Amino acid sequence: MTSEHTQQVGRLFDQVADDYDAVGVDFFGPMAARLVEELRPQPGERWLDIGCGRGAVLLRAAETVGADGEAVGTDISRGMLERCAERVSDAGLTNVRLIEDDAQAPAVDGAFDVVSSSAVVFFLPDPGAALASWLRLAVPGGRLGILTFAELDPRWQALDALFRPYLPPDMLDARTTGAAGPFASDAGVEELVSGAGWSDVRTVRDEVGVRFATPEHWLRFSMSTGQRRMWALVPEDERDAVAATAFEQLRADADADGSTTYWQRYRLTLAARP
Repeated sequence: MTSEHTQQVGRLFDQVADDYDAVGVDFFGPMAARLVEELRPQPGERWLDIGCGRGAVLLRAAETVGADGEAVGTDISRGMLERCAERVSDAGLTNVRLIEDDAQAPAVDGAFDVVSSSAVVFFLPDPGAALASWLRLAVPGGRLGILTFAELDPRWQALDALFRPYLPPDMLDARTTGAAGPFASDAGVEELVSGAGWSDVRTVRDEVGVRFATPEHWLRFSMSTGQRRMWALVPEDERDAVAATAFEQLRADADADGSTTYWQRYRLTLAARP
């Protein structure tokens, strides 16, 4: 049975589905492309993307495995699946299947050559148990690739800190923010994956520069991601003040053309089923 926590995450991403990864900020796309590259998809393979969202990883995988392969995407958010289905149709892809499913305890069947999951595992109530349940979904020798966030530009951290006074304990938990626990280091995530039964675990790191053309552009991006929940926790009569303070910082951090670029490091944890 899907937990209340998971249902809450699903509702959040239903709310942002229309704008998620669609406000002109190169954030999820470059990271998804690197994840697919590292997983080395081959024509004819079967690929499972858990928590597929609007399809940043899934569509790239589907194009590479080709008509003789299959790309299956699962997500707890119906809104995300609907937007993903639109993108699949627009791309003319006929080898994609979408399933509403819980990443914590997947009900999807099948033996896949590749199991991927981008920016998902840290949302799950028990990431280790989830990764263990994913093991049965891969063929022997099948490949796993998960993407989690690493260090964030200190200037962007300062911007996010504006929400801190309004956040409940579960959103300040160092284990889920990455300040402590498995998501705080490459070794921590590797231990999580190997402890779930996967082998040949290794990490690849990269960085993406995230450009906001204007402070208003940052606000649209902020409202199109999981940070929308943070905005909802700010009392309505204080939101304008929070936005004004954020805009001041974005202008102070801006380049000569008025845009602001922050960096986000990320890790790809790669493994195989024994």
